[in-house]
Amino acid sequence: MDYSKMSREDLVVRIRDLEMLNQVLLKEREQETKLEFAWSGNLGHWYWNIRANQVTFNPLKLTTLGYSISEIPEHVEYQFFTEKLHPDDYKRTMDAMLDHLYGRADVYEVEYRIQAVDGSYKWFYDRGRITQFDEHGKPLFLAGIVFDITEKKETQLELEQKNRILAKMSETDGLTQIGNHRSLIEHLKAEMSEADRTATTLSIAIFDIDNFKRVNDTKGHVIGDQVLVALAAILKKAVRGSDYIGRYGGEEFMVIFRDTGLSVAEKISERVRQAIESYGFVEGLKITISGGVSQYHGETMTELIQSADFKLYSAKKSGKNQIVSTVNTEVQA
Repeated sequence: MDYSKMSREDLVVRIRDLEMLNQVLLKEREQETKLEFAWSGNLGHWYWNIRANQVTFNPLKLTTLGYSISEIPEHVEYQFFTEKLHPDDYKRTMDAMLDHLYGRADVYEVEYRIQAVDGSYKWFYDRGRITQFDEHGKPLFLAGIVFDITEKKETQLELEQKNRILAKMSETDGLTQIGNHRSLIEHLKAEMSEADRTATTLSIAIFDIDNFKRVNDTKGHVIGDQVLVALAAILKKAVRGSDYIGRYGGEEFMVIFRDTGLSVAEKISERVRQAIESYGFVEGLKITISGGVSQYHGETMTELIQSADFKLYSAKKSGKNQIVSTVNTEVQA
């Protein structure tokens, strides 16, 4: 820097800045000598003169972003970095800094993405602290350290994505890609608790494909599986977005109707039955279903499922291809 062109006032400010910077460096070095290990990804320290809005930093951070040494300015303002923040990280990063500046947080600490020269984004972990205040208690100087955590973050995000996939697989029927038995039970348990808590209605329906064994015996299991997949798709389209569907087991399916009474659940179930009856299945097969519908009245889960299952049995005994929501006492006898 050419100091000969600076005014006396500017020189005084510059000397004061250098003195503060030197004090911080000595403290940081003293602390670092006590560390028993070195952090990977360390891009060095940064120092922010708030009054002058000038940031002194290790150029390694910018070279990591794809800048050449010749492209890095001698002095930068704080906004030089903030304007490159990922839009989704900007507010969170600014809030973290303001929380520290106004004493709401002991340190400034945040993870964020900054855009590189090639347009991609890199992840950084940034941590800093006010090192000097003026006579009025206002912050003058911040010092911090920054780490490139891109590789770690990408690994973490990849792991989170895989965990989400595994979680979805654990509650999804592999063939039909709707809920499996386990997820049905978990959802039903949760909806029963919610109905108890809010005093709202809840109903379920259990459907069974009529004469499905004949399909497997005469057409084979490959065709039978195609029927199950097609039926699940019809079921998903026929119910409401708030309804939860799943394969209860074999050729049985369940629908959980949240905040729904018996009559509405029966109408939706009848709509499902009609949609399946009119659908053109593989190899011209005509497929029908029978169903039992029950409303929750505070009984146990087992009792609720047994109630719907018994009505399904009643539908089967009464000729199949129908929905039953009230108990047929003659069949029960």
